[in-house]
Amino acid sequence: MTDEKTPLDQALELLVFAPIGLALTARDELPKLIERGRQQVSGQVAMAKMIGQFAVAQGQREAEKVVKQAGERLGDLGLGGKPAPASSPVSPVPSPASANGHGAAPTASKPPKAPATPTAASTRTSAASPSDDHLAIPGYDALSASQVVQRLAGLSAAELEAVRAYEAGNRGRKTILHRVSQLQTSGSS
Repeated sequence: MTDEKTPLDQALELLVFAPIGLALTARDELPKLIERGRQQVSGQVAMAKMIGQFAVAQGQREAEKVVKQAGERLGDLGLGGKPAPASSPVSPVPSPASANGHGAAPTASKPPKAPATPTAASTRTSAASPSDDHLAIPGYDALSASQVVQRLAGLSAAELEAVRAYEAGNRGRKTILHRVSQLQTSGSS
């Protein structure tokens, strides 16, 4: 038996029966296709979320590192950053936001100018130990730790000890104290 179809039968199959069969198959297969697509996309979304959280955490770590380095540099320049030592009777300088006691920023539109009179920070420095006038390095308090370290090599043992005592009693910068210790050790050999 030959199964020759007339053009009318072929057209009926193609235009009527095939779409009906496709619709019935789609009705049965559609939930499976939806679930498969959902699994694929949710896996990618979960991966993207995890990568995003990692990137944010890494960015926060990097930002904290930059802020810490900036604070240390400002501290080395004497512009703030480090709080008063715990044994100091003088409290640290209040920030402008807390100066009025309410946590609100001052109402002045310009930043306050540095006062000509000694500030609490300079009072703390002079109260903890003598001024830097007796040190062999001129303008010591205005220098960064790296600038001080560069000037230490040419000092005598007494001058090194004066710098060590002054630094230990004031800002306590470890790079300076460590270099003084190295020079004192090598000078006594």
